[in-house]
Amino acid sequence: MALSRLAALHGVATSYQPSPDRTVEASEAAVVAALAALGVDASTPEAVQAALDAAEERRRGRLLPPTVVIWSATAPPSASASPPGPAADETAASAAHGSAPAAHGPATAAGGPASVVGGSGSAADGPATGADPHTSAGGSASVADTPASAADGPASAADEAASGAVGSASPAGGSAPSSAGGPGDPAPRDELPAALTALPPGTRLRVETEQGDVRTSVEGLPLGVHRVRATAPDGRTADAHLVVAPARLPAAPGRSYGLLVQLYSLFSSRSWGMGDLGDLAELSAWAGRSLGAGFVQVNPLHAAVPGTPTDPSPYRPSSRRYPDPVHLRVEDVPEYAYLSGDSRARVRALTERAERLRESVLHKGTLIDRDAVWDLKRQALELVHEVPLGPGRRAAYCDFLADEGRALEDHATWYALAEEYGSDWQNWPEGLRDPRSPQTARARGALRDRVDFHCRLAWLTDAQLGAAQRAARDAGMPIGLVHDLAVGVHPGGADAWAQQEFFAGGMSVGAPPDAFNARGQDWGLPPWRPDRLAESGYAPYRRLLRALLRNAGALRIDHVMGLFRLWWIPQGQPPTEGTYVHYDAEAMLAVLALEAYRAGALVIGEDLGTVEPGVRETLQRRGVLGTSVLWFERDWERDGLPLPPERWRADCLATATTHDLPSTASRLTGDHVELRHGLGLLTRPLEEERAEAAADVREWLAVLSRLGLLQGAGGGLSQACEEAQIQAVHRFLLRTPARMVGVWLPDAVGDRRPQNLPGTWDQYPNWRLPIADADGRPVTLEELAASPRLHALIDVLRDRSGDRGGPRTAPPDARVD
Repeated sequence: MALSRLAALHGVATSYQPSPDRTVEASEAAVVAALAALGVDASTPEAVQAALDAAEERRRGRLLPPTVVIWSATAPPSASASPPGPAADETAASAAHGSAPAAHGPATAAGGPASVVGGSGSAADGPATGADPHTSAGGSASVADTPASAADGPASAADEAASGAVGSASPAGGSAPSSAGGPGDPAPRDELPAALTALPPGTRLRVETEQGDVRTSVEGLPLGVHRVRATAPDGRTADAHLVVAPARLPAAPGRSYGLLVQLYSLFSSRSWGMGDLGDLAELSAWAGRSLGAGFVQVNPLHAAVPGTPTDPSPYRPSSRRYPDPVHLRVEDVPEYAYLSGDSRARVRALTERAERLRESVLHKGTLIDRDAVWDLKRQALELVHEVPLGPGRRAAYCDFLADEGRALEDHATWYALAEEYGSDWQNWPEGLRDPRSPQTARARGALRDRVDFHCRLAWLTDAQLGAAQRAARDAGMPIGLVHDLAVGVHPGGADAWAQQEFFAGGMSVGAPPDAFNARGQDWGLPPWRPDRLAESGYAPYRRLLRALLRNAGALRIDHVMGLFRLWWIPQGQPPTEGTYVHYDAEAMLAVLALEAYRAGALVIGEDLGTVEPGVRETLQRRGVLGTSVLWFERDWERDGLPLPPERWRADCLATATTHDLPSTASRLTGDHVELRHGLGLLTRPLEEERAEAAADVREWLAVLSRLGLLQGAGGGLSQACEEAQIQAVHRFLLRTPARMVGVWLPDAVGDRRPQNLPGTWDQYPNWRLPIADADGRPVTLEELAASPRLHALIDVLRDRSGDRGGPRTAPPDARVD
């Protein structure tokens, strides 16, 4: 069928398999709409045939796809934990705005003959149709995957797991694993992709590396994103981006445990109504020095869409490229100290209002009000902005502006325009909807003070993020901060405005119907176009990763399956009327591996739920850690019983819960069922839900008891019993070979409330709750540090690690929960 063939050429699925024994056909309307979003007219049979003929003609005549991937057999030691050079930054900055990257190196250098392996006498057109369902016609070609050996990563992980040891040996910035053999073995060689080996015999190559060199062969290229030109004997030429990436991401530095926290929920006595970057630095320093923790994972800190009320979800931001200044600790901005006169008095009044806001949340049961917090901070930061920068600070700010370039200018311009015209650019005056229009240029000039203000906020927030990561590493954390990358951005926000050419208009990302949601899900996030990403050498993706990894020891990628495919839903249609669109996973993973290697950072993929066959295996081969949550780890292929700890995967972050799930205390007591019942969210009778939840807990408690992990846990529902069971859950996690073990910080004090309850909007205070104890009383950072219950749980982890440094118990006069 012509439509199916056309869809396959553009990576659009016409069916999918929610389970191995079931195939669901996508509607023709969904396929046609997805193709239209990719710029392909399939509205009539005649249009389909014309588009198919044109696409196949392009494939036949194409020498190279837009992006080619080479997985490097060895990674140069000097590249470890080093940032990309200026050439890489310039390349990314140029391509990110729709233009081809500038060529580096002597423009007059002549290309010489290239030694190309193979050669069939026909033009290469990338992977054969159907050979790789993740590669679209406009996508990338790459080296075929080769399974990694079991020895990849730290060889001692299993031994550490057997003893339950959790510790840290070396920084995350260590060298990436090498695939080199032992003494006497031949030196490892980069395996060339089919796109290069299938070039016609005699084809000449000219490679311009991002380091500024010009080469006539692709052998032994340095890591980076280069430009290659192929010239065939018949005179045809092709230009492509050439991504040379390490075969695996940096490995975890031994085993470590850490804390998982939603930053806004973490209050201290200095917070302005919600947790901030000062609190994060304080938490990291304390957890590293006093608890022996190896990392702190936070929610996405992306810049939010302004407005009243602001969407409190950190997973639907205006921009993923820059952090949100609402997280700034105002008093830590150096210029704050130089406020004087009326400005100082006005800021003092603002801080007094912030104190009342904080106290209302901590002592009066008020929800976190992000809008109120930002209103106070914005006024204070505007006053601080009036303080002149000193020469050194001015130079640093100018460097930041130069490094960020047009991306930051666009970001700040959107926020300045949003103050005038509202926070959805699609409703702005027509001329301002285009970031490159003369009208936008004039508006930017007229609003230059506000543009500078928002540029300054981005600089200050980046600096405080860097300070928090330094505090973590200075405290001995081998990893430090783990940042979170949301799936996408708000369709009316800054990124969607500034990078319009990279987004599929009229489409939204979501999920198809499944056993948990018969109607499917629509997340309201516009997807990236895979063809435009490939044509740019994945420039916006590279810049995004580089920005997030700059101040991180690891990056968590929400819904990591999105590197392979996303469920596209035509706007205005229900989620059932969507279809999958595939991305070039090899190119996406290669860019991820390259940027993570340069930053010396780990990558954790959130791969919960239904996962396409082969995805977890591919991620594991490339060194991406998975996410394993205790309650979901069952032997689904056999009896469905809890999975024994020794059968858990090693390459993962193991946790008891996440922000979207009930806390461990709520799970153990069954409170989460009552909560959902009270909100009308149950799809079955209450007694059935109660019985199933209780049976689930009984099965797990039986496993914990059989393994001898329930120490001091008697029967009943006492708080002591609950604490002992939560400790047993974490002892179990230590029995697994997981390289990272995460402690949900609210679990440490018995919090029963989920931070987010999927399926609700205003029925539940999602993303607006402070961390609280078992009685629902908000707990400050200072109280957390003195909590006997928290220290007892952490001692479970530390006793198994043999880590004895620092205080191990709370002060004698600490409050008893």
